[in-house]
Amino acid sequence: MTIAFLGLTGAVTTFATRSLLHCFEPPIYRRQIGRQMLEIGYYSLPVVGLTAIFTGMVLALQSYVGFSRFSAESAIPNVVVVSLTRELGPVLAGLMVAGRVGAAMAAELGTMRVTEQIDALTTLSTEPFKYLIAPRIVAAIVTMPMLVLVFDAIGILGGYLVGIYKLDFNEQSYLRNTIDFLEFMDVFSGLVKAAVFGFLIALMGCYHGYHSRGGAQGVGTATTNAVVSASILILTANYLITELFFAR
Repeated sequence: MTIAFLGLTGAVTTFATRSLLHCFEPPIYRRQIGRQMLEIGYYSLPVVGLTAIFTGMVLALQSYVGFSRFSAESAIPNVVVVSLTRELGPVLAGLMVAGRVGAAMAAELGTMRVTEQIDALTTLSTEPFKYLIAPRIVAAIVTMPMLVLVFDAIGILGGYLVGIYKLDFNEQSYLRNTIDFLEFMDVFSGLVKAAVFGFLIALMGCYHGYHSRGGAQGVGTATTNAVVSASILILTANYLITELFFAR
């Protein structure tokens, strides 16, 4: 068990290093990067937006249930904005994208592997890491922070709607408390998390898809492993980055 885990860790580390090196070496396949940014960013907006607005609404509602016991309802906008920008925005957006994009990457590359399309690229003197993997990693790193900003904005809007129209907050007071507690470091830490999560999602999707074996069943296994491993790494990295930014 330990030997297998260490072997897997070494293989993933080698794969990640090789992938990152190809991200900075010419030629750069800009069309591939653009296509992947469209796939990761634009087509993920519906699921990210729906998750964000209902997360913000539930967060405001549950905060009211708790804070009303201590007559501290005025703290609800603060809790919503800090929770979303620091933690819930990056983590939930990352998990949603891992489920949608990580699975798609693993399935696409896995199918290319079992149908020998990757071997055909090598035969044509095209480096698979350069053409297939590096564009996905670059696109994920660039696009995830944008998705998290969208998540934060929509989530805060969801909390605002519940606060104003359900909990009868004063509109100006709610907005003022939100702006007063919105700090640069909260947003910045969330964007750093988003970039790291994007890298992890693309890495796991590409790694498991690239090493897929065994036909259709192997592709299915690679897809499952990509989503599970990316989700675990997102939660682990989230704690480590939070410790780095906010530990006192």
